[in-house]
Amino acid sequence: MTVKVAVIYYSATGNVHALAQAVAEGAASAGAEVRLRRVAELAPGSAIDQNPQWRLHADATTSIAEASVDDLAWADAFAFGTPTRFGAPAAQLKQFIDQAGGLWQEGKLANKPVTAFTSAYNRHGGSEATILSLGNVFYHWGALIVPPGFTDPVVYAAGGNPYGTSSVTSMQTADGPDTATLEAADYQGRRLAQITSQLLEGSRVTGALAGA
Repeated sequence: MTVKVAVIYYSATGNVHALAQAVAEGAASAGAEVRLRRVAELAPGSAIDQNPQWRLHADATTSIAEASVDDLAWADAFAFGTPTRFGAPAAQLKQFIDQAGGLWQEGKLANKPVTAFTSAYNRHGGSEATILSLGNVFYHWGALIVPPGFTDPVVYAAGGNPYGTSSVTSMQTADGPDTATLEAADYQGRRLAQITSQLLEGSRVTGALAGA
């Protein structure tokens, strides 16, 4: 059974984008079918133009499909990525999540595994708070939160955030998150796909036994 994973993210200057790619690659390496999707930009072009990195990244990622609620309906599992904004998700990601009310009412988001990752400028800049605040959404959905925990040495090597991979942008190179952080993101995606596969297989076996 092929697991379907939607990696949905917002990134302004590219750090969360790099994490999202690593999460997607990790899920794919575990055999999952993956959709990598960026949410719609809400900031006006004039604001983006004031930051050369923001403009460069926006122009460089136009080929990545924009996320829609259909991606949530399609997926067996989700991974959400966002920069931290004062300890909370970016407005762009929140605006996308707010469109999922119909699926939530229909129960189509319940029982699906979900994980989250983030990036902040400072080590104590709100990374954990951002991931935990996304958890409030997942609780309402009835989704099954799959954190990396301290389940692999790569989590420790990347700074030891058990809630989700977090990049500290002020400590990274101009190329984005360092190798240890990208490896942790890859592991997070792989873990999400593997646990989702186990859950789906268990449901299939249970259903078969019930019908026997």
